[in-house]
Amino acid sequence: MGTENDTGISEFFLLGISEDPELQSLIFGLFLSMYLVTVLGNLLIILATISDSHLHTPMYFLLSNLSFVDICFTSTTVPKMLVNIQTQSQVIGYKSCITQMNFFLLFSVVDIFLLTIMAYDRFVAICHPLHYLVIMKPCTCARLVLVSWIVSSSHALLQSLMVLRLSFCTDLEIPHFFCEHNQVVHGACSDTFLNDMVIYFATVLLAGCPLSGLLFSYSKIVSSIHAISSAQGRYKAFSTCASHLSVVSLFYCTSLGVYLSSAVTQNSRSTATASVMYSVVTSMLNPFIYSLRNKDIKSALRRLCERETMKVSVVLRLKTCP
Repeated sequence: MGTENDTGISEFFLLGISEDPELQSLIFGLFLSMYLVTVLGNLLIILATISDSHLHTPMYFLLSNLSFVDICFTSTTVPKMLVNIQTQSQVIGYKSCITQMNFFLLFSVVDIFLLTIMAYDRFVAICHPLHYLVIMKPCTCARLVLVSWIVSSSHALLQSLMVLRLSFCTDLEIPHFFCEHNQVVHGACSDTFLNDMVIYFATVLLAGCPLSGLLFSYSKIVSSIHAISSAQGRYKAFSTCASHLSVVSLFYCTSLGVYLSSAVTQNSRSTATASVMYSVVTSMLNPFIYSLRNKDIKSALRRLCERETMKVSVVLRLKTCP
């Protein structure tokens, strides 16, 4: 570390996942492939839910929002990483770093809220099926999503403003492939006690409360499924929330694993590698989980492909006509 920069630091250095030059091409190809799969897969989910009237329900409205957030979530970090590898540069501007951190916090918290709302949706559908249409009205779902965006935006803005008050040293190196909030804060030269308090409070409030809601919803769901007498009825009830439960387990297990391991080990580079799971891999796998385990999504995607194929064939016939 150098001396404190009184005029304000202008850039940070992202060290990435590995500094080995021989691995850069492999990392570039791997992350580019994962990013393209993430964007295309989630776009297909969004197009399927919009184009098929059978999917205009609260469950698929929330799923399309989750797919949109996953695209934004991944787009916040991966493109910059790919550019840095391609240009062989580790530099990210101070303003760009704060902006990236702000959007990463925004989309990660929205992701958590959407998963919680989707768990509540499944809880109402299984435990209170007769009142489902009354409780989960379209306007109610829209309000819940809007509140999620407002709370997440406020949290991201607060955390970003808290970072702006810090003083940084010259040549600040971040052992990560993006401007991870904790890494940026702990790289400051000034006192970070207030920032740490805000981080801990926000973590308990914005991660602990949704996790409690998820556990409550699924405990009630499990109790209701267990009370069903027939095996076929239990299977049908469980299949309605199996995809969402898989996504929740993947997201929470990977994110909690990263932060628990970071508390035990001081190896920041290994933490950066592990964070790929919840920041990139989870968003990539979501479309596969929902499409492979959901007959409605598979049917909608099949009908969408058939319609597009018919349109292409009609256009080709018109072009060949004299």
